[in-house]
Amino acid sequence: MHIRKIDHWLVRMPFTEDILWGSGRRIGTTRLVCRIETDTSIIGYGETISLIANVPAVFADIVAPLAIGYPVADVERLHRHVLGAGFYHHKRAAVMAIAALEMAMWDALGKQAQLPLYALWGGKWRKDVEAAAYLFTSDTNSLSERLQRFLDAGYETFKVKIGFDEKTDLTLAEAARKVIGDRPLRLDVNGAWTPGTAKRQLEKLRQFDPAYVEQPLELDDLHGHAALVANQPVPIALDESAYTLADVGNIVRASAADVVLLDPHEAGGLWQTIKAAAICEAVGIPVTLHSGAELALSQSAYIHLAASLPNMTLAIDTERAYLGDDISPNAPKLSNGRFAIPEAPGLGVDIDEAALERYRVDGIVGAYLDTERKDWFPVKPAY
Repeated sequence: MHIRKIDHWLVRMPFTEDILWGSGRRIGTTRLVCRIETDTSIIGYGETISLIANVPAVFADIVAPLAIGYPVADVERLHRHVLGAGFYHHKRAAVMAIAALEMAMWDALGKQAQLPLYALWGGKWRKDVEAAAYLFTSDTNSLSERLQRFLDAGYETFKVKIGFDEKTDLTLAEAARKVIGDRPLRLDVNGAWTPGTAKRQLEKLRQFDPAYVEQPLELDDLHGHAALVANQPVPIALDESAYTLADVGNIVRASAADVVLLDPHEAGGLWQTIKAAAICEAVGIPVTLHSGAELALSQSAYIHLAASLPNMTLAIDTERAYLGDDISPNAPKLSNGRFAIPEAPGLGVDIDEAALERYRVDGIVGAYLDTERKDWFPVKPAY
């Protein structure tokens, strides 16, 4: 079964509210969605995050042309083929574009086999998938109200963005702990701290018992993260440092993380994510999944990964609560903070191509910076 035709859309799904974080203001999520047709008339769909303009460019100019004629099972070969087209020097410029096509190949392969994707990856390790409530605000009153809404909806794990400034790092953590009690609390810094600030803030945050603090330092600073892992008790999670398979290998070599957040879009595909999880499993590191506001295809892929990977023991991140709509009539739904596992072949979701056209855009806006602060831009580290 070979790929004979590829179409793609760039779509922007608006959020129900603006999302504030240390790198700006997000007004929605821009995703690249692709559709492949095989020589046996099987259709596969894939999706990727599209934060910067190189993603659709690399997809249209490199990934899609190379993929015509490919067997749908050859996901590893396609990944390496794209890297061999000059992107072995620029892996982070290619991974998101590769991920969309690779996901569509898996979807088609699952449909051909008449099996859900988790069944192709070792089977169903867990019966459902826990999701973490995700909070974005620098205001403690707003945070408390939103946490209570998520708590009332049945969530049991909570992730709060910090990294705005030293004071709110502490007040946001304190406010969160008061609302959620002893439930797991994750704090995400997005690389805003210097090493010195990290030492001071982690010591102050100990009293709030974070499940982990995510990406406290710049993404390149594995030595600094390793020092934090070795010299203080708060668990350190890495996300922005952990894009590619080689990134994850370097993190493990450096003993730079207690937890690793994986993302198939940032790894270059679902298969690369499975391999990265295995590297972590071999040394006892638990993994979870980073969220960039996945639409139905990527959300389903996340659930299949979490269903099948034994060391994905932590609730996966999700921003589904902020999506204004979706591109599927049967998108995954949350119930009491948990996802049921799709059982239909492939990804297990249908696509409404009218919705793809309705949300189609020509460019990417609203991922970074902040239109309400014209002269502002993020600096890493910030303080």
